[in-house]
Amino acid sequence: MTASRTRGSGTGAEAAPEAHVVGTWLMTGWMTTWLAGWWPVLASAAVMVVVLVHAVLSRARVEPVLGPDPLVALRVQVRLSELAAELRRIEADPDLYGRVHHYRAVRGAYDGLLREACALAGLSLDAPALQAGMLDDPDERMREELELSARGWSW
Repeated sequence: MTASRTRGSGTGAEAAPEAHVVGTWLMTGWMTTWLAGWWPVLASAAVMVVVLVHAVLSRARVEPVLGPDPLVALRVQVRLSELAAELRRIEADPDLYGRVHHYRAVRGAYDGLLREACALAGLSLDAPALQAGMLDDPDERMREELELSARGWSW
């Protein structure tokens, strides 16, 4: 009788929360046990899904088409602008010793670099590669410059 007085009046209203707590604890224990039993199956199923998705994506993956390295293209553009400035400097200086020799040397370097730029941009080259002592074609140079500028190159 003292036990019932310490717990309260002994009505069923106070016994319900204790039963709810015990029931919740039992339900949590049951769920934990159930999940512990199924955890390896669920984990292996997740691994299989990841492997399957990876296999499907790797087969469907298209290799990207790589263009020229932008830093290489930038280096060529900078060098083209330096050579063009050198050509203008030689043309503007009438007192330069060996002016024709300097002009032809710089123009040959410019034409060679222009061909390299065309190759980087994916242009087809009609004329054969320049060789020592071979005269260059100003029309071909103009075509190459126009094609490169149409593709966004500037120097």
